[in-house]
Amino acid sequence: MGKTTLHIKNMVCKRCIKVVRDEFEKLHLSIQSIELGKVSLFTSISPETKDKVKAVLEDNGFELIDDKISKLIEAIKTLIIERVHYSGPAQEVINSSDHLSKALGYDYSYLSKLFSSVEGVTIEKYIISQKVERAKELLAYNELSLKEIAFQLGYSSTQHLSNQFKKITGLTPSHFRRLKDYKRKPLDEV
Repeated sequence: MGKTTLHIKNMVCKRCIKVVRDEFEKLHLSIQSIELGKVSLFTSISPETKDKVKAVLEDNGFELIDDKISKLIEAIKTLIIERVHYSGPAQEVINSSDHLSKALGYDYSYLSKLFSSVEGVTIEKYIISQKVERAKELLAYNELSLKEIAFQLGYSSTQHLSNQFKKITGLTPSHFRRLKDYKRKPLDEV
């Protein structure tokens, strides 16, 4: 039997990977590899098993993706989330459009138009929203200065981060940090 690759929507963190792995193990499916948005199995699965996978994923807030466009949109989101939330400080400046084009093998203008038509927001605005959510997280930890946060997120200055932060949240980063009730969103809702 051949290998099966399943694409899964809303896998946005390491905890998501653990949940999916645990659920697949309960279904006695042998995982070859698992990463954000994708699980590869050693064997093919029957339609009945696929229905069970779909049901268990939906019970956990995930969704099995079958069509090519949805897979591509989810891949764009996953690459952005990985880059913003899990890559650490920006060591080198790599243009997001170049990064997405290279990783996905499509021209950026195609990816941009497709993403905007499906999601109703540009890739650039999606990236900014993800960066603001990451900034909220780092501000809540209260371990880094605003300058360090701006650097880690690849901003050219603290003012640039502050302007985008205020535009999205209505608050300055300093005011947000002083709040006790942090208003953060789950990554799959950004």
